[in-house]
Amino acid sequence: MLSIRNDNCIFRQTRYFVNVMLAEANTKLIAVVDDDELLRTALQRLLKSSGFAVRSFGSAEDLLKSGQLADIACLIADIRMPGMSGLDLQAKLNAESCAIPIIFITAHGDERMRLEAMRGGAVAFLAKPFDSGILLDRVRAALG
Repeated sequence: MLSIRNDNCIFRQTRYFVNVMLAEANTKLIAVVDDDELLRTALQRLLKSSGFAVRSFGSAEDLLKSGQLADIACLIADIRMPGMSGLDLQAKLNAESCAIPIIFITAHGDERMRLEAMRGGAVAFLAKPFDSGILLDRVRAALG
């Protein structure tokens, strides 16, 4: 009986350490910036269910005021938002040498916007509605 308890304890400890290592591997923070609360919530759930740490913001200004830029490994941002647009946010981050991979999402994008975003260093430009699998693939690629 004692050996079963020891084996059980070792199994639990091993499982615990594996879970800790997996959690540490996925601690890269994904930031979602979109003025649409329903979309932010849906993206947050999708990313969390895929094992990512996520923080969402209702505006680019909220992101900039958060003090979390140094923690962000990937940014998913809407192009058209009240106040600072996604492209304006990208330009500000580039001007401050803040190299965060950006995935743009938009319902009102055009070729000029896509080119501007990609020239600014965006890793993807997705039209809403987009396939969640494609978004997750782009996030994984951005995290390299």
